[in-house]
Amino acid sequence: MSDARPSLLDVRDLRVRFLTRTGVIEAVRGISFIVGRERLGIVGESGSGKTMTGRAILRLVRPPGQVEARRMALEGTDILSLSERQMRRIRGERIAMIMQDPKFSLNPVMRIGRQLVEALRVHANVSHGEARRRALEMLEAVQIRDPERVFGAYAHELSGGMGQRAMIAMMLIPNPDLLIADEPTSALDVTVRLQVLGIMDALVRERGMGLILISHDLNLVATFCDRVLVMFAGRIVEELQASRLDEARHPYTRGLLNCLPKIGGGKAPLPVLDRDAAWSA
Repeated sequence: MSDARPSLLDVRDLRVRFLTRTGVIEAVRGISFIVGRERLGIVGESGSGKTMTGRAILRLVRPPGQVEARRMALEGTDILSLSERQMRRIRGERIAMIMQDPKFSLNPVMRIGRQLVEALRVHANVSHGEARRRALEMLEAVQIRDPERVFGAYAHELSGGMGQRAMIAMMLIPNPDLLIADEPTSALDVTVRLQVLGIMDALVRERGMGLILISHDLNLVATFCDRVLVMFAGRIVEELQASRLDEARHPYTRGLLNCLPKIGGGKAPLPVLDRDAAWSA
């Protein structure tokens, strides 16, 4: 990792642990990375610590979880030293996070438009009328064909793809510097997935934001990201350019790549990933 990279987010020796009746569970085990105004992918199997890393950045890990880091700074601001009140200004205004499934992220008893207006007015001193205008513009920016209808709808009245677009609009309307997208298309079919990713990618590029895309889909990350961090058992085992993912050398990354089905690859069973305890040592 090169420290010469312009730093938007600087994370050093991040650890997330949970105190349980059977002992301490370490979900993230001393990882370090820098994110600039670029698209960074974090990949790995379920339980590798990807989501917990994103939640720790926003200080959304609640007791009995514990978050420690030698440094976790957003453009020089020490995130860990901020009060909860100060942190509420960071969430949404500086760093936004798109969760996996809009059904569980959107408020089911508030109309979509009210949620967008509220997300903007919490962070910007604008009138209700101006917030409504910008919310409709944001819904149009995520390629919703009938923004007025979606503005007045509830989450359960939207399809999965439409709900995810509304969620992206809500996270982007305060114009954050960094967007963390945690499996943002896992609940969508392939066609809608590509559309939503294309929308998100275009908006990130146009606004000059940083993006952390958390995923288990190596092909997706190779297509949409600039760099990739590969996580196993709470550690980063490899970092490389997304365009050179097929040149990965770590046996875990190679194993993940070999487990991917290939069109025209025959009917033989896919290889099983053999894990080595030394990878997480």
